[in-house]
Amino acid sequence: MAEIHTVAGFAVVAIFALGWLWPLGAAIVRRGPGDRYWTWLATAQVVAGAQALVGVALLLLGRRPTTWLHIVYGLGPLLVLAVAHGLAREGMRVRRGARPFPPHVWFAFAAFIAFGLSLRAMMTGLGLG
Repeated sequence: MAEIHTVAGFAVVAIFALGWLWPLGAAIVRRGPGDRYWTWLATAQVVAGAQALVGVALLLLGRRPTTWLHIVYGLGPLLVLAVAHGLAREGMRVRRGARPFPPHVWFAFAAFIAFGLSLRAMMTGLGLG
């Protein structure tokens, strides 16, 4: 199960990298990220959640990380995504005549933070920092 956690860790880092680079590229060409971005979001949430569940299972089986920061960094992306959902929902509530803040921007920012957190989780798990 530890091998699954390691491989999934690489996948989580890659998925979150895609999640902030995609809207960045879309912003550069002055377009929205498109409908498939929301499929990315659902996939990212499922993969990150599954990765966290495997980590919790490893903890219950007695496999402890070398540092408690691995757990903080590993669960951080889930918290960041939850906050992004709330901000995206609130960002759509604006006064009459005002433009709403695009929800994908909140998730792009969250993906950037989650990328950093999951990269640090992977580094601490591999003993690199």
